[in-house]
Amino acid sequence: MDPLLANLKFDSNGLIPAIIQDAATNELLMMAWMNRDSLAKTIETGQTYFFSRSRNKLWLKGETSGHIQNVKSVAVDCDQDVLLIKVEQIGAACHEGFYSCFFREYERGAGNWKVVGKKIFEPKKVYGK
Repeated sequence: MDPLLANLKFDSNGLIPAIIQDAATNELLMMAWMNRDSLAKTIETGQTYFFSRSRNKLWLKGETSGHIQNVKSVAVDCDQDVLLIKVEQIGAACHEGFYSCFFREYERGAGNWKVVGKKIFEPKKVYGK
C-alpha cells in the first residue's frame, strides 16, 4: 500500500468510514466502510470498493445495479480516521432507488421522516426483491 495511506487510522476491526460525495454538486451520497484492501482496490481501479460487515467481504459499488461511482478524489480528515471520496455517480447511490442515501429529512412534529430525495429507480426491477 502507498506509504501515504499507511498513516490512516483504521478501527479495531480494520475499518475506516468513507463518506461519498458527488464531485460536481457536493451532495452527500452515502457512507460505507472500507478496509485496507477495499481502499487499495478503489485507488487502483478508480471505482469505489467497500467492505460489507454483514457479508464479511469486499464489494464493488454498482456490481449488481450497474450504478457505479468513478472516483475523482480521496481526502482524509485531520485525525486521519475518516475518508471523503468525491465521485462521479452513475445512476443512484442508494439501494432503495434514490440518488442519495440521505433522502429522508427530520421535520419536527411531523410524526415521520419526510422524503426529500430524488428516486432514480425501482429496487424490485434492479435487484429482483
